[in-house]
Amino acid sequence: MRTGSLWARLLGVEETIVNGVAFDEDEGAIVASVKPHKRQRNRCGRCGERSGRYDAGEGRRRWRALDLGTIPAYLEAEAPRVHCGAHGVVVAAVPWARHDARFTRAFDDQTAWLTTHSAKSTVSSLMRVVWRTVGGIISRVAAEAETLMDRFAGLREIGIDEISYRKGQNYLTVVVDHTRRRLVWAAPGRDKKTLSKFFERLGAERCARIERVSADGAEWIAEVVAAYCRNATLCLDPFHVVKWATDALDEVRREVWNDARRAGQTAVAKALKGARFALWKNPENLTDRQEAKLASVAKLNQPLYRAYLLKEELRQVFRLKGEEGKQLLKEWLQWARRCRIRPFVHLAKSISARRADIEATLALGLSNALVESTNTKIRLLMRQAFGFRDPAALIGLALLSLGGLCPPLPGRP
Repeated sequence: MRTGSLWARLLGVEETIVNGVAFDEDEGAIVASVKPHKRQRNRCGRCGERSGRYDAGEGRRRWRALDLGTIPAYLEAEAPRVHCGAHGVVVAAVPWARHDARFTRAFDDQTAWLTTHSAKSTVSSLMRVVWRTVGGIISRVAAEAETLMDRFAGLREIGIDEISYRKGQNYLTVVVDHTRRRLVWAAPGRDKKTLSKFFERLGAERCARIERVSADGAEWIAEVVAAYCRNATLCLDPFHVVKWATDALDEVRREVWNDARRAGQTAVAKALKGARFALWKNPENLTDRQEAKLASVAKLNQPLYRAYLLKEELRQVFRLKGEEGKQLLKEWLQWARRCRIRPFVHLAKSISARRADIEATLALGLSNALVESTNTKIRLLMRQAFGFRDPAALIGLALLSLGGLCPPLPGRP
């Protein structure tokens, strides 16, 4: 093997001619003088199309490569500019690095892989870069991976939700693919305009192929889905519907406790004050003490206990599913409408308005459990992404880790 080819293998570069290798005493690093193969020269750095040379640019520059043993390594080459018909005057593309990068492709790929598999301190120490630099690498690698992989191909069942990524009402809208069980899209914001960007990028033809969409009860999600996916069935997430009932139950509990306190019924108020968790928890998860507390609620206040039973029966609707679940939902609505418990009367109206979406959930069994699981993993990534300047790096990290975009380690298939 020729010496130039050997150095190209060691440096992890392709379509590259290695003219010479020297040791830089000042940097304490190996510096390889390189140039692209003839067929790779004078190409636009953005689109890769062959273009006319414009000028020599800013002269020679360096790209950080993977360490050779314990010694840092750099590639040094000319960085001329070309005139592209589509993008104007840009720096010419080089086969060993992505456009506007100060690192080689192998360096970027290894950093991205490490970021999805290890702690940030490990990545920074091993790769000898600061954490903010890692954010730029992640965004760059994820952006290129998106152009090479059609993440929206074959979408039939999707889940939509939002997650807070920073204090001050900063949210991401998240879309997952139920079939492949992976994240397919995320963007800052949680409104109709944000979600519309996803469907506009998906295109009318692919929107028409979507059959099922799971979501919580947010009106903005339902409106956008109805506007773009006319053939899709919207399934309301069971967890959020039961949460509505839990919130209504808690409202009743607070009203009953305040009424008892104002009426001077100190013993009743004291007994009801510690009943919150006994009312919230599922019966099968109650401790002995909480079971006793629930029994005392049944004796002390019948309206509050009926509110608890309404909550539990609504939960039973989603346990039964299918036709049995639909029948029990019908009976539950009849009971809730005439129960004379104000929060549950209002809840019955809300559920009646979304009854078709709830019945679709009972028939198809689709929920937002996968989306919630994805959100939990994104929250873990948020801790790792602390220090990134913008949400693009966090989204890139999420797509690399949860969206199937993570590149393999350099030199591996």
